[in-house]
Amino acid sequence: MPSTTLRRALVRSLRRPPWSAGAWRDTRFIAAGIPVAVPVWLAVTESDLLFPTLGVVLLCVRPLSALQRSRLRALHGVEVAPPRPGDGPTRLLGRLRLVLTWRQTAYHLVVGPVLALGSLAVLYVWGTALVLATVSGWSWLMPPASGLRGEWPVLLGFTVGGLTLAVAAPWLAALTAWLEVRAARLLLGPNRTERLEQRVEEIAESRAGLVDAVDAERRRIERDLHDGAQQRLTSLAMNLGLARRTLKDVPPEVMQVIVDAHEEAQAAIDELRDLVRGLHPAVLEDRGLDAALSGIAARAPLPVRLDVDLSAPVAPTVEAVAYFTVSEALTNVAKHARAKQVEVSVRTAGGRLRLVISDDGVGGADPSRGTGLTGLRKRAASVDGTLSVLSPLGGPTTITVELPCAL
Repeated sequence: MPSTTLRRALVRSLRRPPWSAGAWRDTRFIAAGIPVAVPVWLAVTESDLLFPTLGVVLLCVRPLSALQRSRLRALHGVEVAPPRPGDGPTRLLGRLRLVLTWRQTAYHLVVGPVLALGSLAVLYVWGTALVLATVSGWSWLMPPASGLRGEWPVLLGFTVGGLTLAVAAPWLAALTAWLEVRAARLLLGPNRTERLEQRVEEIAESRAGLVDAVDAERRRIERDLHDGAQQRLTSLAMNLGLARRTLKDVPPEVMQVIVDAHEEAQAAIDELRDLVRGLHPAVLEDRGLDAALSGIAARAPLPVRLDVDLSAPVAPTVEAVAYFTVSEALTNVAKHARAKQVEVSVRTAGGRLRLVISDDGVGGADPSRGTGLTGLRKRAASVDGTLSVLSPLGGPTTITVELPCAL
């Protein structure tokens, strides 16, 4: 791939005239790198105090790299992303690692000066081409002893040579510019491992944003159903109930229609209430996770002992995941475990929300047998959480879920 790109760049440079915008852009770009690279090289090679000078250069690696990236962006339209330091307590060490990275140091001490010398050679070719191509116009200014006055064959040869160099100069400028871009991307930008790390971070941030967006949409749908369809159904059921109690002189078949409609409206309200609770329980947003889990325990078909201690704030999205995890786990216990009671413990520690759900059932829970544990694991993983199951035959079964308190 690099050789193909180089070949295309050189072919384009051969096809364009020396006065084209591309030729001047490449020349301007490589010329701007000379004042940055040559002083560094001279400071290292000409100084008698090698190690102190190297120390100063190493301390300047980061601003020098930023200056080179700015040159690439402004004069050549190439964006070279800087490596990013790590987060958390190792951030300072990450920055130190970046300042002293061998790739950036090698660029400024070796590659950059070599390319700057090549750029000087290209500028020399441009200058020589200009002088030789125009020698016929200013040769009369030279003294007679120079041998240029009236020597038209010599002047013609100089002119042809100057034009030849002018044609070759854009090709050399394109080659040097391509080498500078390649070297900058390899040595000043992130390496493959760093690019993969950045990509993983971007994907994690995108996933967290998607989870938050989905949770926000669930909340919106819950509010719309609660304030819209559920209220209308409730009003309809109230009117039908009122008609059922007050209309005494209607035919029996009409009364039966009213009774059936009233019961259907009540059933629809119950189903809609369950649907709304499944989307996002209002109590979770109004009163928090503790109250929401208490409601789940109260509605469970078997005794549930609930112990909640939330000493740290928990993100709303994580609260929703914890709520539905406990709800689905209790449903699975009621369906498959043949348990007599369940214990649910909820704790926050070290920036993590820890859920432990234990039952005294028959055990043998296996995610591969469709017991719902796969869905629980996927729900925990959606917020970068983990789920583990300990369920020997004969019981008991313990499900441990750890979720980050903040996304």
